[in-house]
Order: sequence, then structure tokens, then C-alpha cells
Amino acid sequence: MPSVKIPPVLRKHTGDQMSVDVSGSNVGEVLNALVAEYPETSDQLFSGDGELNRFVNVYLNDEDVRVLDGLETAVGDSDTVMILPAMAGGA
Repeated sequence: MPSVKIPPVLRKHTGDQMSVDVSGSNVGEVLNALVAEYPETSDQLFSGDGELNRFVNVYLNDEDVRVLDGLETAVGDSDTVMILPAMAGGA
């Protein structure tokens, strides 16, 4: 079962877990399974139209899924999906 690395900003919604195992055959299914198990993560991950929020970066085994097949990127049982919220700021 794929593992999802949870960033600190979302851990309050996953019982402070740093990683969660969820099922899915592609990145979209994995993220939707995460939301099904932890509904409070939905607004942080997805926009109203069901697309990934623009400020959320998702990696599969250290590769940005945007340069792969996006949410359709295939995921295997031993793969790791990492969610990284984009950072902004400065003066």
C-alpha cells in the first residue's frame, strides 16, 4: 500500500501522523483515499472543482508529479507520495 508523507501543516488533521498508508493505483486515487480517511485535509489539497490546489506540490518518490502524469501518475504498493505546500513570503 502506498505511503503518503504528511507535511506539518496537515498533521493536525491526521492525528499528528507523519506518514499514512492508503490505497490507490495513481496519485489522484491515493490523495482521494487520504481525504476519505481524513476529510479535514480536503480543503488544503483540492480546490472546489476537484483539482489539486495550485499551492500544493506533490512528489512521487522524489519526482514532481507535474512532470510525470499529474494526478494520473501510476503508484505502486512500495511508492511514497509526498505532499509539500508551496512556500511564499519575503519582504
